[in-house]
Amino acid sequence: MATPLDAAPPAPSRRPAARGRALIAAAAVLGVLFVPAPAQATPTTSAAAAELVAARGHELEVVTEEFNEAREALRAQRSAAEAAAAQLAQATAALGGAQEQVRGIARTAYTGEGIGSFRALMTSDSADEFVGRMATLQSIAGHQNEILQQAAVANVAAAQAQAVAGQAATEAQAQFDAVAAKQTALQAEVAGYQAAFDALSAQEQRAAVAAHHGGDRASRAERAPLAAVGPVVADSAAAQTAVDTAMAQRGKSYVWAASGPGSFDCSGLTSYAYRAAGISLPHSSRLQAQIGQPVSRDQLQPGDLVFFYSPVSHVGIYIGNGQMVHAPTSGDVVKVAPLMGGYSGARRIA
Repeated sequence: MATPLDAAPPAPSRRPAARGRALIAAAAVLGVLFVPAPAQATPTTSAAAAELVAARGHELEVVTEEFNEAREALRAQRSAAEAAAAQLAQATAALGGAQEQVRGIARTAYTGEGIGSFRALMTSDSADEFVGRMATLQSIAGHQNEILQQAAVANVAAAQAQAVAGQAATEAQAQFDAVAAKQTALQAEVAGYQAAFDALSAQEQRAAVAAHHGGDRASRAERAPLAAVGPVVADSAAAQTAVDTAMAQRGKSYVWAASGPGSFDCSGLTSYAYRAAGISLPHSSRLQAQIGQPVSRDQLQPGDLVFFYSPVSHVGIYIGNGQMVHAPTSGDVVKVAPLMGGYSGARRIA
């Protein structure tokens, strides 16, 4: 399903910004990105405005991860509904077969083609033989009735399971649609957010850096060539493949809800990297935080997934020496950076 997150926000042209123009840009940020609230005072400095811009950027990231999680849930519920429908079809066919078998036996007995009770009486040479034949007939009838009853019970259970799965899929679709609508509304703000941020002076952008992602945001003009990173050695082949794959994506743009190969969001990068190692991860930082084994911060190893904020809304891959490779946020690229503030835990996948 196409979403408003499938394409990156339009890149605005960058113009020199003097102090006065930066203040105007900061005011524009507030007008575009923030709903006025009586309890919130209007910032008096561009640095304060930049902090609010950074905070809004994190809100957008949180919504993106909600969108990713809702999409994963919808996929799972659709799959469950399809499986339940197939099970119902199979149970219905089994019930029809059992009913036809019972009708065939009854028809045979009625036409005299089989051994009915009267024929058993007339053809038996003794009372004992008659009793034996009747016991056999009753056993056959009981067995057929049991098969029919089991098929009927299975059919009812399958119908109920299909109804439950269908309802769950409907609810998952409604949840997905609600989050997607929120994404659509926020996507309209992304262009204004990015344009206003890029219009701030370098000093103001550094203020935003300090406020958001622990210094991980960079303006388009400030993106330096990728820093050289020494060899990263993981303890398992799968973790090594994931690290190598993630590192190979450095320089590719962050795009909301993207999962590669040309662009990524945070959980899209980690799922892409581990998929290369033959391990399937959901495209959701919150769901990824429930997979694998928990790892304490002092026991981190290259390849571990590291998570941030509560509830979790950002993820990267640890590469050692207090660093990770991750897709930071809109307007930035996949890069190596120190572990951010807001660290909330880690999981070992392989």
